[in-house]
Amino acid sequence: MNTITLNNGVEMPVLGFGVYQIPEDQTEQAVTDALAAGYRSLDTAAAYQNEESVGRAMRNSGIARDELFVTTKLWVQDPGESNTKRAFENSLKRLGLDHVDLYLMHQPYGDYYSQWRAMQELHAEGLVRAIGVSNFHTDRLMDLITHNDITPAVNQIETHPFHQRQADHDFMREHGVQHESWGPFAEGRNNLFSDPTLTSIASAHGKSVAQVVLRWLIQRGVVVIPKSVRPDRMAENLDVFDFELGAAEMALIAPMDTGTSLFFDHRDPQMVSFLGQRRVD
Repeated sequence: MNTITLNNGVEMPVLGFGVYQIPEDQTEQAVTDALAAGYRSLDTAAAYQNEESVGRAMRNSGIARDELFVTTKLWVQDPGESNTKRAFENSLKRLGLDHVDLYLMHQPYGDYYSQWRAMQELHAEGLVRAIGVSNFHTDRLMDLITHNDITPAVNQIETHPFHQRQADHDFMREHGVQHESWGPFAEGRNNLFSDPTLTSIASAHGKSVAQVVLRWLIQRGVVVIPKSVRPDRMAENLDVFDFELGAAEMALIAPMDTGTSLFFDHRDPQMVSFLGQRRVD
């Protein structure tokens, strides 16, 4: 499996399997199929409410723990380090693990300073191999870096051909934070899978549009975690290391960037209020 090295030396697969929006009753089978296809990096979250199913699939797979890279995420907690540690313990219990490889702060809301301090302690105790964030814009990310001991290893943000996040990418690279994409296919919005530019590039390589998008992200140095419940698509998404996009093809994709989210704005006050008040643990 192709890997990247995080800022603390931990190796992370550049291509993993995400379980966002997979229902709890389908998650165990989906993860079982993904592991059988060859995935060794799994991405879940407390907010997805399917950590238990991910854990069962891992245990039943017979794959050694040290061959797996497991990411889960902390939802917005009530203030104080103790609440973050309690949420982490609940995730660990649901997953049936004694540690996770990457623990991400899911949203940049609430008392994220106390959350980060607690995550730093979990890292120091060896319960987490690396800690990072999700959905942080560069100003919040800089604030966290400036005032804390550990620089986030990862920032998982919406990234796809219609929202390419080049400025965020450059900032993260400058500060040693690994860029990870959620929603690499934009959930099919803007007719991504029939887009003429992507279709033409895919045809030239004998690949699918999905494979081209994943290859484009990987060549930019972005970690990807595509989701599917279909074994054939899982295998297809994993089969992106036997071709390369040329500079001209990468340049053709660049103008597709709209510069805005296709889902929601993390700086919209109404969205901040909605996400900040929701509790999952």
